[in-house]
Amino acid sequence: MNKGCPYGTHRVLEPKGLLPQPAWKIDNDMEIYDNEILIDVEVLNIDSASFTQIEEEAGGDEKRIAEIMTGIVKERGKHHNPTTGSGGMLTGKIEKIGPALAEKRNLKVGQRLATLVSLSLTPLRIDKIKKIHKDIDQVEIEGQAVLFESGIYAVLPEDLPQTLSLAVLDVAGAAAQTAKLVRPGDKVVIIGAGGKSGLLCLHEARKRAGVTGQVIGVAPREASKKRAESTGLCDVVLMADAADALGVMKQVEEATGGTLADVTINCVNIPNTELSSILATRDGGIVYYFSMATSFTAAALGAEGVGKDVNMIIGNGYTRDHAEISLHIMRENPTLRKIFEDLYT
Repeated sequence: MNKGCPYGTHRVLEPKGLLPQPAWKIDNDMEIYDNEILIDVEVLNIDSASFTQIEEEAGGDEKRIAEIMTGIVKERGKHHNPTTGSGGMLTGKIEKIGPALAEKRNLKVGQRLATLVSLSLTPLRIDKIKKIHKDIDQVEIEGQAVLFESGIYAVLPEDLPQTLSLAVLDVAGAAAQTAKLVRPGDKVVIIGAGGKSGLLCLHEARKRAGVTGQVIGVAPREASKKRAESTGLCDVVLMADAADALGVMKQVEEATGGTLADVTINCVNIPNTELSSILATRDGGIVYYFSMATSFTAAALGAEGVGKDVNMIIGNGYTRDHAEISLHIMRENPTLRKIFEDLYT
């Protein structure tokens, strides 16, 4: 059995010398190296920005969605959307563990796990698309995937439904980062508050800001506004188009008495929302872009263009203990768990 690089560079086909994520194409041969894990894939949870783009390109037609997805994987060896640059994550059962990893990892063949690294770097083979769940960005497939030695994962908990765990783990970084960023008394704005990551962020924002803080949700439609309101975690939920920077700023100004947000979390799945986040935030405040639809060029130049001195953080999908933090929300907050169960199970 061949020895592999912990970071998966042995799988890169083009351009040579890159890591698997930025590479255009990787080797998705399912004959594993000595430090890889082979997974029989059950469900792909496609990144929200990516699925939205694919669905729009397909005109909502499920057959066309399947063709686009299988085409991406056939061309690139991974589900790395060439338009959005994003992927998603997966759940499945362990089929095989490379001998170099067998003693390092407390894993067994047959265990069900969720990968916590992006599909944009994961060698993947799709044999059949069984069912597409357009409402929750999840796709049931027959196929296999490879997890590198450096790849992080979570063994799926037995006390939560699989589809629920998958939905939570897909955006685990958002809530965990919110827990790190928000301080007691902060005014926090969550843009995309009615979505999957936004709802989890609401919980952590309320928990960390406390009774002296203020949590403001921003949602684009009445349905998502009501969903955010039903959590009981918001002081107010504003209905606004996240791409309307001045409109968002004016509503946040009014809600905060003109002080704006100390922390703004951007969880939307559409482009052109960078300046809404910047203008909603006070000078010296923090903007956290969890959204994979973010243009970091637009954010940097946009802040410069409007003369805003804000600290902008790239939405790292990983932070220490993010899986445990986010799954615990489902145990800690029965109202939020009921919302997620209604949406994802």
